[in-house]
Amino acid sequence: MDTARLRSSWNTVAGFGGGVPLFFYSTLFLTHPHLREMFPAGMSAQRDKLVRALGKVVASVDELEAAVPFLRQLGRDHRKFTVPADHYPAVGQALLATLEHFLGDEWNPDLAADWSAAYKLVADVMIAAAGESAHTAPPWWPAEVVRHERRSLETAVLTLRTDRPLGYRPGQSVSLETSLRPKIWRYYSPATAPREDNLLELHVRMVDGGAVSSALVQAIRPGDLLRLGAPIGGRLTLDHPHDLVLISGGTGLAPLKALLGQIANEPRPRRVDLFVGARTARDLYDMPALQALGAAVPNLRVVPVVSDDPRFAGPQGAVGEVALCHGSWQNRKVYVCGSPAMVTATRNLLYGAGVPDEHVHWEDFAGYQDPAEAGIGFLTRG
Repeated sequence: MDTARLRSSWNTVAGFGGGVPLFFYSTLFLTHPHLREMFPAGMSAQRDKLVRALGKVVASVDELEAAVPFLRQLGRDHRKFTVPADHYPAVGQALLATLEHFLGDEWNPDLAADWSAAYKLVADVMIAAAGESAHTAPPWWPAEVVRHERRSLETAVLTLRTDRPLGYRPGQSVSLETSLRPKIWRYYSPATAPREDNLLELHVRMVDGGAVSSALVQAIRPGDLLRLGAPIGGRLTLDHPHDLVLISGGTGLAPLKALLGQIANEPRPRRVDLFVGARTARDLYDMPALQALGAAVPNLRVVPVVSDDPRFAGPQGAVGEVALCHGSWQNRKVYVCGSPAMVTATRNLLYGAGVPDEHVHWEDFAGYQDPAEAGIGFLTRG
């Protein structure tokens, strides 16, 4: 398989922009019309994801061993779409037809064989993982909304109870669907470590134009039922004994708060500095809960930071810059979670300050809108 040729051909196709996913889905639904009902009525967001998803497939085929854990997670997660194994060939056929259409004279039997083999490698891993998961876990977990707290105009904290253990690790994310926005799944990171009573907490910030986030903040009520998909992600999980620096922006606080819940139950105390970034003081929506965690995590220091509130009495500026002013973190493990722009800026600051890149943890889901909302997403619906 010539991976250089795969990348080159994909770069050519990607240059056609929005016409590529439009052609792909038109082909898929014309040749397999029964698949249309699996997708939401509005397809604009789904079309955009295709280009990012295929790019990740091409980038991964020559490093399949490294990509296997992620692909297996994705295969398990796709069970929530009730995608049977025989749907994968339909997607592969539509993909090849799309590539042939846009590549024109560049398309030949050898290139077709390479693309077919690359897709089959990815699909086989996902199908196998989904089949194994079917023996041990449901395709989704029903979750009742126990409590809905509106913390600001844009932010809400939801407490959910699943009907059985979800089995996630602090720092992972789960996909979510509400009947108010059927067939659209979005990813959120639980803000609590797993509990015996199956309660978990989600932090949701309303995104401009975000159908699911708007419903969760404005319309969901206690007693409503949601669906949660299989846990996914691993780069924000905690499996080492080192002291920590946690740097959050907005609701990126959620997975870092879950890590604090895990740390509270550890036998050996570790030092933790948490920097909580927000735009204004009003946006520091979870400070009472963080202050209460101080009793459970004795060596925890919480530093709230705002970027756009002159009246705030505490540190002001970009949260990453403030974190670097509060210490030298070369000997700590640093976890960063927030918007893509915030994560990138903070990583650059840490690198410039001499923090080894291998000490910095951040979730690497290229193309996800939320902490984990994209990837090999041509079978996803949200």
